[in-house]
Amino acid sequence: MNRSNIILIGMPGCGKSTVGVVLAKAAGYRFLDSDLVIQEQEGMLLSEIISERGIEGFAETENRINASINTEKTVIATGGSVIYGQQAMEHFKNIGLVVYIRLPYEQIKKRLGDLTKRGVSIRPGQTLRELYDERAPLYEKYADIIVDEDDLDISDTALRIAGLAMDHFAGRAQE
Repeated sequence: MNRSNIILIGMPGCGKSTVGVVLAKAAGYRFLDSDLVIQEQEGMLLSEIISERGIEGFAETENRINASINTEKTVIATGGSVIYGQQAMEHFKNIGLVVYIRLPYEQIKKRLGDLTKRGVSIRPGQTLRELYDERAPLYEKYADIIVDEDDLDISDTALRIAGLAMDHFAGRAQE
């Protein structure tokens, strides 16, 4: 399989799914939300999977399903906890360009409502700040490109990613 996909990673609330739809239209790609794939394959909501199987069980399910996604010329919006799944992230690095949509903590906090209703994988007693600080280095570790969304709207973020991705793909084609 070629490396033609664009995989979006980042904190819940950073806009991966929303930006992903706009990006897919701009790039002429398909769009896939990996959280929806998980829900479809498991027959339950993310919050129900977490409630029933716990954080570890959800992580195993998320890793297994993400590692099995095979597509081309697709923008893939992932769940915020995807970076805990080593097999999934290695798979994504093999099938596409991994883009970290980075947003400062204060903006993430403002955008997120009830974390349990969103199906956010957070340990009991863990604060959003602790989760953010734990995940940020992992997003940076796996990212081929980091896009700071701080002062951008959805369209600007999508266009910036599209430009960077096309430059990346064009550069790789010349190698």
